[in-house]
Amino acid sequence: MLRKFLFSLLIIAGLLAGMYGYSLVRNDFTTDDGLSHQWRDYEGKWVVVNYFALWCAPCLREMPELNKFHQQNEGDIPLFAISFDDVTPQELAELKQKFAIQFPVIADIEQPLPMAKPNSLPATFIIGPDGEVKKQLLGEQSAASLYSAIEILQTL
Repeated sequence: MLRKFLFSLLIIAGLLAGMYGYSLVRNDFTTDDGLSHQWRDYEGKWVVVNYFALWCAPCLREMPELNKFHQQNEGDIPLFAISFDDVTPQELAELKQKFAIQFPVIADIEQPLPMAKPNSLPATFIIGPDGEVKKQLLGEQSAASLYSAIEILQTL
């Protein structure tokens, strides 16, 4: 009886260790440059996620401002884009080149993101250092509006 109990305990401990190990190596999303990311890698940082679409004129107009924000904050405040529409990797590469998108575009989502897909575009999400969505910004954004929103959120 004790032997069965110890054996069961070992099995449960092994399963828990395996689940924990898997959570350490699984990826949450992959960007168009082939890099895999986990949200926990961004703990303690503000992150900006922008949804865009080819058919959304305001989305395309804001791209130069998003590029500017990315260039000014590359290591400090990561910026990622997500195509609202399902596109192939080739279509994504063409979109990125055509509209001179200079920041990473999420190509494959493997785990749920901290935000739901928006109902309207353009939509930009500001994720706080705790990994939670702190603000959803609708409409065209500029580098200045993103700085302002993050600055206000940091004071709350």
